[in-house]
Amino acid sequence: MIVDLPDTTTAKISKALVRIREEGGAVALGRVLTLIIASQLGHEEEAIEAANDASREHPMRVIVVSTQEHDTADAVARVDAEIRVGGDAGASEVIVLRVYGDAAADPESLVTGLLLSDAPVVAWWPGTAPAVPSDSPIGRIAYRRITDASAQPDPQAALRELSSTYRPGDNDFAWTRLTLWRAQLAAVLDQPPYEPIIGIQVIGAAASPSTTLLAAWLQMQLQVPVECKLTTGPLANGVHGVHLKRASGTISLEREIPDIATLSQPGQPLQDLTLKRRSLRDCLADELRRLDPDELYGEVITRGLSQLKKVVSQ
Repeated sequence: MIVDLPDTTTAKISKALVRIREEGGAVALGRVLTLIIASQLGHEEEAIEAANDASREHPMRVIVVSTQEHDTADAVARVDAEIRVGGDAGASEVIVLRVYGDAAADPESLVTGLLLSDAPVVAWWPGTAPAVPSDSPIGRIAYRRITDASAQPDPQAALRELSSTYRPGDNDFAWTRLTLWRAQLAAVLDQPPYEPIIGIQVIGAAASPSTTLLAAWLQMQLQVPVECKLTTGPLANGVHGVHLKRASGTISLEREIPDIATLSQPGQPLQDLTLKRRSLRDCLADELRRLDPDELYGEVITRGLSQLKKVVSQ
């Protein structure tokens, strides 16, 4: 069910939520958090769909604040709202706020009256993120702040910015997308022979901040200099492969086709492994599983990234 509330206020939205619960039986019981999605007008539906899917694992209230990227000076201050419940909201309640003109000047006041009582708040910027997420109006009230460097105009520059502005509670989907890569590489290194790694090469797309973070993580964990090789081209995206050099030979994990990686090890037959590109829903659900700061991400983005010396583009 979708209820439209044109040219409305936070107080009217709150009253409408109460009325919907009383008339339709929709309740907030069991909601474990409030997710605030800060997006641009016309670009919110993909994020809402991901949140609806993730809500089946994490029941929550979703508040979407959509603003115009370049608001005109004469735009009339107005808030149009939608309340989505039932089949249109997964296991969540979705409140969509489309904000125009000066009404967008203080997003914190727009959402404060709509937050679930005594529930943690997570902020997510699926598109352009503020320069310092923790200091932004919405970021200040959030336990966790999720950005996506790959959605920024210059993903590699966005990583450097995240490194300089990091605060505990920040995280980025560029790191979340590496979960399967990190798990697979850790599993390979847990198998004999237990020889030290003497050289590492990580290859990926120039527009892939995940490639850079993977290289920084490997260098920090294994204390071996890493060559991070970034490639360009119309088909270049994501992490392409990792090569771990030992005295007995090189271990290679390469993903040349979608969702399938090939593992080659000295003296062993080639293995095809499932290594899927993580969807927006998977990344969001993963981030919502923990509301405490991701300390490892904090170390990689602040310390590991600065130690990554060699980045080669071609």
